[in-house]
Amino acid sequence: MNFDALKAFDIHTHAEEPCCGHRDDGYDEFQAGMAKYFRNPAGKDGMLPSVQDTAAYYRERNIGCVIFPVDAERETGFRRYSNEEVAEIAAENSDIMVPFASIDPAKGKAGAREARRLVREFGVRGFKFHPTMQGFFPNERWAYPLYEAIAEEGAVMLFHSGQTGVGSGMHGGMGMRLKYSNPVHVDDVAVDFPDTPIILAHPSFPWTEEGLMVAQHKPNVYIDMSGWSPKYFPPIFVHYANTLLKEKMLFGSDWPAITPDRWLNDFEKIEIRDEVRPLILKENARRILGL
Repeated sequence: MNFDALKAFDIHTHAEEPCCGHRDDGYDEFQAGMAKYFRNPAGKDGMLPSVQDTAAYYRERNIGCVIFPVDAERETGFRRYSNEEVAEIAAENSDIMVPFASIDPAKGKAGAREARRLVREFGVRGFKFHPTMQGFFPNERWAYPLYEAIAEEGAVMLFHSGQTGVGSGMHGGMGMRLKYSNPVHVDDVAVDFPDTPIILAHPSFPWTEEGLMVAQHKPNVYIDMSGWSPKYFPPIFVHYANTLLKEKMLFGSDWPAITPDRWLNDFEKIEIRDEVRPLILKENARRILGL
């Protein structure tokens, strides 16, 4: 990857489709709900973009990206996209892609073994957690064997935070409980794994200030700005991005729910200082990922 030549680096993109054949029961309804929430045609009709499609899209725009599946099999019943397959396709597109993986912490020691193997054999650089979809508080001790493996392998941890578009407006919120994604629960993880980079995904609404608090207080905690159009960022979020957290904020889109075209267009219109924009768009990601 020629990082210097990239226009930007998107640290939050999704590999959505299951790898093992047809979509699972309920998956079409789930994706249609997502498309409605984000006002995005993706998911309403046909298949979502594959990892190869995603690579081509980002290459055309000269934007690098991190890509990952989400392992929420236990809570949703939807098969995860194979971590190995995502990593292999990312390796084929290493000029533009960096692979992350996802493992439900409830998989315990088996999950910890998988994490070590993915880093050592597949070049995975980080792991995505979605407390709301996976049904756990990030600071629950039974999740720590997986965290310990990730920390020992020198990988990054990325935690969804705040309200999620997943299940929004659907019957019973699709069974998802928002309480799990208050970013304050990640504060304990940052204390216990102080040498591991930890990224809070999204502006953490309605706990935006809690997310800013954790990122300001813990040197190893960062925030990605994905999942929202920048035009909806709360003023305090923009203020911290311009000042105390200017070296801790990261461009992320939430592809395919939000496209980088839309996000970057709206980002140009908000009051971010000229000297801060390149930090957010790619330089902070370069430092965290060692690119």
